[in-house]
Amino acid sequence: MTDGLTRQQVAWRIAQDMTDGSFVNLGIGQPELVANFLPEDREIIFHSENGILGMGPEPAPEDIDEELINAGKKPITMLPGGAIFHHADSFSMIRGGHIDACVLGAFQIAENGDLANWSIGSSGVPAVGGAMDLAVGAKRVLVMTDHCTKKGEPKLVEKCSYPLTGPGVVNTVYTDLAVIDVTPEGFLVRERVENLPFEELQNRTGARLTLANDWHPLTAP
Repeated sequence: MTDGLTRQQVAWRIAQDMTDGSFVNLGIGQPELVANFLPEDREIIFHSENGILGMGPEPAPEDIDEELINAGKKPITMLPGGAIFHHADSFSMIRGGHIDACVLGAFQIAENGDLANWSIGSSGVPAVGGAMDLAVGAKRVLVMTDHCTKKGEPKLVEKCSYPLTGPGVVNTVYTDLAVIDVTPEGFLVRERVENLPFEELQNRTGARLTLANDWHPLTAP
């Protein structure tokens, strides 16, 4: 079975798609890693729903300030010009359509762009956070996730079996195996890891995939 990218590599790949000058929210969990891989030639203003604009990369242990945390209660750094403000103002930014993109984790993504990332039903602890607001308020919704669960079950499916965070909201999915756009025709594979046959990728996915004519290998440092 072909090995995929590490989570750090997936975070790096997502960072390369960020538009200069954009306001981007990073969800709790894996998406928080994206802040560590900002392209040097671009200014990306990272937002956190607890009331922060201008987050930088993860601090070194000796630089941790316990009063500076993101929505996931993780320590952060602040870049010059960064701002801290009221929680309600932060959600006004989200609901007002002022976030250019958000990066969220996922339990499942359906081929029509449905997103399930807050509950797995009766087992587990549900955790909505700001995900529902971001799913409908951000201009673009990017998902960072492992391609399959720890049990080997696909996360990209025909239809979500878990409660939805938002219907038809996902634009692009970044996994350890591929970069996949959500289109009106379903999942379109834009990139896949080197040495991964398309048939193997399809076998590890719970919905039909289409390979883009201009696809290329998914690589990361």
